[in-house]
Amino acid sequence: MRLVCGPKSFEQPLREGDLRVVLYGQPRAPSEASAGDAIMSELRRQGLNPNPRAWDLLSIALSIITADFAVLRDASPDGWTREIELDVAVSDPAFWNTVAEDLKQALAFLTTDRWKLTFHEGGVLPAPPKKVVMPQEDCVVLLSGGLDSLVGAIDLTRRGLKPVAVSQTVRGDGVKQRDFVQAIGLTKHLQLNHVATSPNVLQETSQRARSLIFLTFGVVMATALEQYAKGKTTPIYVCENGFIAINPPLTGARLGSLSTRTAHPVFLTRLQKVLDAASFNVKIENPYAKKTKGEMLIECKDQILLQTEAAHSTSCGRFQRFNYRHCGRCVPCQVRRAAFVAWDAERDTTDYVYEPLGKDDEDHASFDDVRSVAIALASVKADGLDRWLGHTLSPLDIGDRNGVRGMLDRGLNELGELHRLYGVK
Repeated sequence: MRLVCGPKSFEQPLREGDLRVVLYGQPRAPSEASAGDAIMSELRRQGLNPNPRAWDLLSIALSIITADFAVLRDASPDGWTREIELDVAVSDPAFWNTVAEDLKQALAFLTTDRWKLTFHEGGVLPAPPKKVVMPQEDCVVLLSGGLDSLVGAIDLTRRGLKPVAVSQTVRGDGVKQRDFVQAIGLTKHLQLNHVATSPNVLQETSQRARSLIFLTFGVVMATALEQYAKGKTTPIYVCENGFIAINPPLTGARLGSLSTRTAHPVFLTRLQKVLDAASFNVKIENPYAKKTKGEMLIECKDQILLQTEAAHSTSCGRFQRFNYRHCGRCVPCQVRRAAFVAWDAERDTTDYVYEPLGKDDEDHASFDDVRSVAIALASVKADGLDRWLGHTLSPLDIGDRNGVRGMLDRGLNELGELHRLYGVK
């Protein structure tokens, strides 16, 4: 499927079946999609003046997230891998066309789709605000409302850093994000929403590209900081436990393409290559790439604050589906619950829909994700960790394979303790 993406003034011939995407505005017709309607006004309201290429990256990311919603995997020949062609209006198409292949490779790993990217003149490049504000914070932390980003923001501030919190607002987490900012004592918070819409009645739910738009919001903020203007490298902290970042396929049926790669080191490395080529003086860092979620909780630098706030965080992959309650049985919920067990099970006051994991029915012990974890644990016990991992650690961008392998082993042990506690068989 081809999507033609740009501001209302951008004109490009459409073929049958193409989708027009209006960036930074509302659709002009019911047949059009849109994204980023309120972002420009919010950045201007705060007086922020991002780097010109940050605006281009934002236009690209908004186009990608819209495609991720609009193009259904079920319509693909294999029921998963999509072929997506994007024509995107940017202010510097000559540069972006030189890195289109690198960006395509990053996207291919992130979403497991086949992408074709072409960049054109006519993109948005707003004039600077009348009064430019350059925040004096020294780094950016992505604050989702999740438990890992909560720990990360706490740790950064307790180390003496002064991060700007950048959040992608989603239904059910906006207030929570602001509460965390206030509790931690952060002085600057940028909340943005891509508000991507599609004219299709059905929308793709896998959302594999969501991490790109979140990271792009971080780049936008980083390039507006005072220290960035002075030529200093600005870190963007993506705080994710290593087990979920690698997200190893738990069973042979849970193929790698079916596992999210939001903070996978391969994706982050490929994206960093694009950012470096664009001369963005930013560095993506995940301080917890070799930590389990339980270790993050145990080692958090402000245990009192964490005890107060941890249970209010969101981890569930089906949070909205269960009326803003944790299901308790999806893989992210199991990793969360296992982390609390490793830290102190009594501190987990989360309201789980399916709390007794060992209950012998299809909603609990026989639920697919619970069975997948149980099968993984049995496979490691029978055949060893390395056979279970297979090719999980084969990419060169993994880096310290032994360190990551040890973390995955410890992460599985945390899950094993959870299953033993609840009597999952």
